Amino acid sequence: MELQPVRQTVKTPASWFTGDVYMTPIYNGTGPSRMTAALVRFTPGARSNWHFHAVGQTLHVHEGVGLVGTRDGSVLRIHAGETVICPPDEQHWHGAAADTFMSHFALLENKPDGSDPTTWLEPVTDEQYEQANKS
Repeated sequence: MELQPVRQTVKTPASWFTGDVYMTPIYNGTGPSRMTAALVRFTPGARSNWHFHAVGQTLHVHEGVGLVGTRDGSVLRIHAGETVICPPDEQHWHGAAADTFMSHFALLENKPDGSDPTTWLEPVTDEQYEQANKS
């Protein structure tokens, strides 16, 4: 058993997110575990870019109301206590609703070689985000 200290919260890169988003790392697996876990906090209106994960991603909403969108135009409105499973290679984005904070635990696995499983794409446009908020 090992107790790990609380890690420093960092502001996420503007090249991957729109708005103010903060991430607190929780765990980054060491062999044989490949699990990565982080608490991600979105201010109202903040969101990720489009992206996908080689081995999928699980999002567990900690507080607030958020949105998860996919390329086919599907949008889920997510609430505290709910969990979203994003399958491998599905292009998606997630963030807070326009009028509330949202935080979620992001759970994913690194690739077998230990490299980052996330491929970042272009920002979600304001029009795409506004349409998602109307859903």
